[in-house]
Amino acid sequence: MRRRLRDAHEQATRAETEARARAAELGQQLSRLTAAVDAIGDAVIVVDADGVEVARNAAASRFRAARHSDAAVAELIDRLVARALDGEECSQEQPLFGPPREVLVVRAVPLHLDGARAGAVVVVRDVTEQRRTDDVRRDFVANVSHELKTPIGAMALLAETIASSDEPETARVLTDQMLRETDRLARIVDDLLDLSLIEAQESPTREQVPLHVILDEAVERVRALALAHGMPLRYEEPRHDLSIECDPTKLLGAITNLLDNAIKYSEEGGTVELFTERLQGRVVIVVRDHGIGIPSRDLERIFERFYRVDKARSRVTGGTGLGLSIVRHVAHAHGGDVSVESTEGQGSTFRLALPLAGQVDSLAPARAGAS
Repeated sequence: MRRRLRDAHEQATRAETEARARAAELGQQLSRLTAAVDAIGDAVIVVDADGVEVARNAAASRFRAARHSDAAVAELIDRLVARALDGEECSQEQPLFGPPREVLVVRAVPLHLDGARAGAVVVVRDVTEQRRTDDVRRDFVANVSHELKTPIGAMALLAETIASSDEPETARVLTDQMLRETDRLARIVDDLLDLSLIEAQESPTREQVPLHVILDEAVERVRALALAHGMPLRYEEPRHDLSIECDPTKLLGAITNLLDNAIKYSEEGGTVELFTERLQGRVVIVVRDHGIGIPSRDLERIFERFYRVDKARSRVTGGTGLGLSIVRHVAHAHGGDVSVESTEGQGSTFRLALPLAGQVDSLAPARAGAS
């Protein structure tokens, strides 16, 4: 009798131990599953067959007792859950106008267990960057097609007119226009090639160059344009012992682009300034104008390829719409960044920040005055 009791007790103890081990293993598996669902980044919500929530990961917590734009997503989740519980797999895109602006896709899928309805799972995915990339790609294709088509069409028309004209003077004028359109087309192709090379080049070829050498050359490149626009160019030359590790050609092109834009988008008689600042082991190249400025709605897109604030004005001033995009890529390729501050009707300030080669105690630019 005692032996049977002892055996029964041992069996019960083993069963309890095994049950605890299984419970611990299930707990570990659940913890791993919870951590995995939290790590995916998408918001995930699971409901049972009655629509009662049984699980929600960390990313989905923003839609619990949501307010403002998130409340619209919470309402959409409820609507799609109801459809999923009726057996329908469904999804819908929900734009949020922010700030910040977002685009979310809400997808609801019915769950079945052993052939019976068991509930539904909702996944909310942030596709903001994907949509932005799609928009940029679509705009790029449309814009490059337009930019190439315009000079090609003009050259075709000019060629036909020349072919049908018997007057030498008319032919000369039309030939000059054709050459200008050819130059415009060549600039577009050159900018496209430059941008392609910069994007493909993971690490640019660098050499240590005195900063003032690059800035001096950039000023010389735009001096004639500034004079043609009747615009004073005020240049504060940096100290000659300041150097940077860079691809001189690419950096010179980026600074020239900033100066070129500042001159073209300023009113006649306005002033364009070029100077430098020192900030925590970096040099900041500042280009400031007092021109038409940039509307606040356009500031976040100003460095996109082909993006133009004033398309009508851009047609008059020329250019490909790639300049600021090239500046951004050059900055990033050199471990720096570029930013802009602008007030419409008052002007813009672009700051190109780059790491210095070595450390200098202080930055005290020697003022060269107006150039």
